Amino acid sequence: MRIARFTTGEEPMYGVLTGELDQFGQPDEEARIVALAGDPLYVGLKLLEQEYAVGDVRLLAPVLPRSKVIGVGRNYAAHAAELGHDLPAEPMLFMKPNTSVVGPGDRIFHPPQSQDVHYEGELAVVIGRMCRDVPAEQATDVIHGYTIANDVTARDLQARDVQFTRAKSFDSFCPLGPWIETDLDPQTFADGLRIQTHLNGDLVQDGTTADMVFDVPTLVAHISSVMTLLPGDVILTGTPEGVGRMQVGDEVEVSIAGLGTLTNKVAQR
Repeated sequence: MRIARFTTGEEPMYGVLTGELDQFGQPDEEARIVALAGDPLYVGLKLLEQEYAVGDVRLLAPVLPRSKVIGVGRNYAAHAAELGHDLPAEPMLFMKPNTSVVGPGDRIFHPPQSQDVHYEGELAVVIGRMCRDVPAEQATDVIHGYTIANDVTARDLQARDVQFTRAKSFDSFCPLGPWIETDLDPQTFADGLRIQTHLNGDLVQDGTTADMVFDVPTLVAHISSVMTLLPGDVILTGTPEGVGRMQVGDEVEVSIAGLGTLTNKVAQR
């Protein structure tokens, strides 16, 4: 089930996206959104009678984390190598504020403090209920679904500060979307889910979740052993190799098989 958050020009609503995705990860011409009675994380799946054509609405970030976005660094060996880093012995965690979240089609604002802002296409995990100390084998019980993320990073500030907070936390540095897929489990795909990033139409990242150093259940178990996870919390699971600079005016598309495509343009802040 694909759960979207959208607006018709009034207050945001939630809905279930019907129809199929085309070869570019976009809804087909028959796609509709059936409205829901509130946020399904809190009120459950209560379908309403209203339906909307996808072309008549604007999709928003499918979740607004009430609490936190947790990032995982160096979770792909080739990405760690391209930046000259060793692999961590356990998941390397950092935080992004919920104010960094934007949706599909929203602008990524290039801050004047940085001269080296990078895209990082990633699989994102959306937590479905409050949990702590979750065993890896029970991780799927607390996952609401999956979406696509772009973990935008000011690489020069990251190197200058050593720790990640400023480099990862600017407003608009966490695009999410275009919806949450609840009927997907990356662990069931032997070859993983293919992650691709295009910059102005050129393929710049092409990886698979099978290459994660720490898989999703391991990440959920590790993170929940450190902090309580709340409904709507988002875990960014790391990025494949091929990260690089974005300039003002660029368009970035992150696609994940079975999840669709997240598109954002870069603008000057």
